[in-house]
Amino acid sequence: MTMSVGWYLRRLSRMGPQEVAGRVGDTVRRRRWRSAPPACPSLSGARFTAVLPAGTIAAVPADAAKRLIAEADRLMDGHAEFFGVVRDDMADPDWWRDPKTGRRAPSGYAFDVPYRSEDAVGDIKQIWEPSRHQYLTQLAAAYAVTGNERYAERVAEHLRSWWSANPPLRGVHWISGIELGIRLLSWVWIRRLLDGWPGAADLFEGNPVARNQIWHHQRWLAAFPSRGSSANNHVIAEDAGQLAAACAFDWFPASARWRADALRSLERQLRGNTYLSGLNRELATEYHGLVLELGLAAVAEADAAGVQVPATVRLVLLRMTDALAAVVDNRLRPPRQGDADDGHGLIVDGAGTDRWASLLATGDAVFGRLDWWPEVTATDVRTPLLAALVKPAELSVTRPASRPAHFADAGMTILRGPEQIWCRCDGGPHGFLSIAAHAHADALSVEVRHDGVDVLADPGTYCYHGQPEWRQYFRSTLGHNTLQLDGGDQSVSGGPFLWTRHAESRVLVADASGEVARWSAEHDGYEGSVHRRQVELTAETQELRLVDEVSGPRRTVQLAFHLGPAITADLVGNRAQLTWTRDGEDRSAVLDLPEGLSWQAHRGESEPPLGWYSAGFGRKEPATTLIGTGSTDGTAGFTTVLRFRG
Repeated sequence: MTMSVGWYLRRLSRMGPQEVAGRVGDTVRRRRWRSAPPACPSLSGARFTAVLPAGTIAAVPADAAKRLIAEADRLMDGHAEFFGVVRDDMADPDWWRDPKTGRRAPSGYAFDVPYRSEDAVGDIKQIWEPSRHQYLTQLAAAYAVTGNERYAERVAEHLRSWWSANPPLRGVHWISGIELGIRLLSWVWIRRLLDGWPGAADLFEGNPVARNQIWHHQRWLAAFPSRGSSANNHVIAEDAGQLAAACAFDWFPASARWRADALRSLERQLRGNTYLSGLNRELATEYHGLVLELGLAAVAEADAAGVQVPATVRLVLLRMTDALAAVVDNRLRPPRQGDADDGHGLIVDGAGTDRWASLLATGDAVFGRLDWWPEVTATDVRTPLLAALVKPAELSVTRPASRPAHFADAGMTILRGPEQIWCRCDGGPHGFLSIAAHAHADALSVEVRHDGVDVLADPGTYCYHGQPEWRQYFRSTLGHNTLQLDGGDQSVSGGPFLWTRHAESRVLVADASGEVARWSAEHDGYEGSVHRRQVELTAETQELRLVDEVSGPRRTVQLAFHLGPAITADLVGNRAQLTWTRDGEDRSAVLDLPEGLSWQAHRGESEPPLGWYSAGFGRKEPATTLIGTGSTDGTAGFTTVLRFRG
């Protein structure tokens, strides 16, 4: 996907003067580095001291270690999967090749590479992901757990290969700061986990190539931070990686300055990226998880190095952890809101490890759980490793005495009923910062689960770069459980990762107490009309009632309900019989749809896309979508009733 001149002009219009000036300075610096790149200072006597405390590896649960070793063995055999693409070449990877399209990214000066063009580069996410080296942290963790040197030797082989193929400022892996930041964090943990291996020092501190790479990564991050309207999760990844490297690899004259600058920026950006309620301002749950992982890893690194961390950093991470505990369903699944690209801050676990259970377990170990937190029984490798580095700290904060249901600043409300009924209602801001990069046009959408199964589902994200028709569908209004007027989105897209007009929503009622939980909100995304939605969840009858009203002139309307992939629907007229299976038990519900609309079921359609569910980035599968078409008349509303059967 190559951006048009119009996209760049629209993007420029969302920047303030300070950001424009900063980007002009970046451009000048890139040109100067092209002809005279900075040089790494010569060093001698570098040592690595940021090791794990004695006994840490012994605290790794046996079943978590077993999953890790199984994953490491698959990697040793060359097998891996990135964003739905299975690879069998990971024993000797081509760092610049996209296995999905077969294209290789062009070489040359990094800032000349047209990475947004799939025709020229391929799928950039497929190229970038292995070079975050998080699969190497898994191999290094397998070495730490088993002492088997074949894992360590493979890590060393791949790092030397990558360093040789990707000299500083050359090629596609020197373009994006988030990639450099996460890669630095991976290298810190690789060195730490390989500490017992005889070749570790020669691979890192005794290796001038490694030192040169580490220095250039940090110099790059210091020179080209994400700015202004782009200061979202990217800048936090940059700060976390920079801080981690400047603490653990503190070998350079600039290390103290890099460390101080990164910690100062991290503190400011964590506060700026997080509501006081603890939810991430991007209102994209996967990025809540990414930022929390990065923040915890950064604190662990600073504590290990004896660097004082501002109390506000821990307070933000504590609030984020409590908020996560509050919004997950009974199976510890959080909302599927906004963009999601399966990005992780630190991976040392095998397949099958529950990311959200792991974060809550780490939160318990670092901050202590509250009585209302859901129980976490799953195990992981990462929690004991991080907990061993993070130092206890006294925090002056009042934590929620009971489980919060309404997050006013984020506009998120969670309604809960019997039989593990869970409903998320969205009445919050469209997104974060002026471009709202990871937002979807989903105002007043609902997401409903029964015992962790998606019944009324948020379809997900699927892709970022390339396939623009799919990118548009998965973030469109029609792609969510809400109401569309005149065939348009509530918020106006200016292109990928850019919204030029944001729907304004406000919550009118949010009462999750009592036998009938109630929520109501409205938004002004359609000029001349206001869409208002009311939701009621009645505990006794296990009934969810939605009423949609539209004020203003007569307009065409489409009301969408996206069913989860496990749901089978039999639509007759305006009634849909829903069935599914959970843990070998048959479940069912009845969905009575508004009579004033004409209803059709869609499944797995491509021209245009409709009836899809994306469980993870790069993956999609057919799912049933029910679309009701008609018109508003300015008076009567549209009532939908979902009844679960016991």
